[in-house]
Amino acid sequence: MELIMQPWPWYVSGALIALIMFIMLYFGKSFGFSSNLRTLCTMCGADKFAPFFQFNWKEQSWNLMFLIGSGIGGYIAMNFLSPEGYTVAISESTIADLANLGFDTVDGFVPASQFSWEAMSNSTNLWILIAGGFMVGFGARYAGGCTSGHAISGISNLQPASLLAVVGFFIGGLAMTHFLFPLIY
Repeated sequence: MELIMQPWPWYVSGALIALIMFIMLYFGKSFGFSSNLRTLCTMCGADKFAPFFQFNWKEQSWNLMFLIGSGIGGYIAMNFLSPEGYTVAISESTIADLANLGFDTVDGFVPASQFSWEAMSNSTNLWILIAGGFMVGFGARYAGGCTSGHAISGISNLQPASLLAVVGFFIGGLAMTHFLFPLIY
């Protein structure tokens, strides 16, 4: 139990991801979370309004199980498999950079001043989250997939478009971090 209660090293996690990818390639499947949005929209009737949603969503039901399992697994890991008082280790330089931008103490992955129920009452925070969500959704659709789909599945399938998309994701992330983020905050 002690082994599962601590963060795993990158070389164990990486090897497990590679094993999963080999299994998926063997069965002719490709991985990506954003494809679940298309499947969910089709299940809700979007195929009656747009040709993009006209496909056999039942062939993608395995990916929906992966999505649901990821949520359940995250909940179990956070509530039952995390040591008492465990917090994510964030570098001191990141915390200092966030403090320079006016963020409060980071607890976990994100500042509570931006990502909490109380933050939703601030209209500026709400609009930033809505605009960011829209841009992420649009970007995933425009790129033909999300970061996980392109970086893990697409590159392992040797798809040049996925390599190009991942390079674009990195450039966009760097631009956001170093140029847009300081302007917004």
